[in-house]
Amino acid sequence: MIAGLWHCIAPRQFYDMGRVLRSLTSEDLRTAEERAEYYCRRSLDGTGSIAASELRFPRSKPRHTGYFFPLRRLLNYFPQNLTLNYHFGDVYDDVGVPTLIKARPIGSQNATLLPLNAVRHFRFVVADETPWAEKLPIIVSRNEVHRKARVEFMDRWFGHERTDLGQVNASGGRSELWLRERMTVDQQLGYKFVACIEGNDVATNLKWVMSSNSLPVMPRPTMETWFMEGLLQPGEHYVGLRDDYSDLLDKMDYYLSRPAEAEEMIRNNHAYVARFRNLRIELAAALLTLRRYFGLGD
Repeated sequence: MIAGLWHCIAPRQFYDMGRVLRSLTSEDLRTAEERAEYYCRRSLDGTGSIAASELRFPRSKPRHTGYFFPLRRLLNYFPQNLTLNYHFGDVYDDVGVPTLIKARPIGSQNATLLPLNAVRHFRFVVADETPWAEKLPIIVSRNEVHRKARVEFMDRWFGHERTDLGQVNASGGRSELWLRERMTVDQQLGYKFVACIEGNDVATNLKWVMSSNSLPVMPRPTMETWFMEGLLQPGEHYVGLRDDYSDLLDKMDYYLSRPAEAEEMIRNNHAYVARFRNLRIELAAALLTLRRYFGLGD
């Protein structure tokens, strides 16, 4: 909170995009530019709904501070008379005009991704000390269960002897049947497989699972965030399921009988996650994304 408030009052000379970009190697800068192209597919082609200077602390919706402060920090690098469209909170459908947002349907042309609410969504495992071979050969999940995808997954597999699934919200879903105590991340990492089923938009736990020595299990994603879930491939980054989850046991058996392929997927995931750990590239990619969104030149 204190760091976020600083970005509301700090002098503009503290925010120099040129200095940020010059701090990168040519290879890192190229990486940031490529990511910006992915995040912003369509620039704002008119006047946005609000000027950057008018984006104020959201007193009426304090829960949106996790979105406000990251955006306010990034906007400080740009002229404050620039206008924009933004959306704080979850989104399920495509937006009609170029809009700054934290998650979008894969394939959206108007939604521009930024690392908003990163404190909640970008959680990685510092070190998973347990090798995949030593973990329990079943699948685990502890999620809030509200929307269709998770309800259907729980309805199909809750209570099976090869699963340890649970709903953590006391209302919604089928709490009378599925409610279980929460598990810590470390507890869940005792299992070979972790279900990463989309919730309000993406599966929030996918990031920490991919940074661990466990395998994420899910159908092909329909939503994406700054993590670029749209680039993930079944068999390379996650254990891919049919949309009805009917092949769960078959897919688990496949990797249990082919541990070398499981270990290869874990290495792929660690390499994928590594690209988000360089804070200088992260900042540069976000600034270049905004530059594209505003339609500004180099």
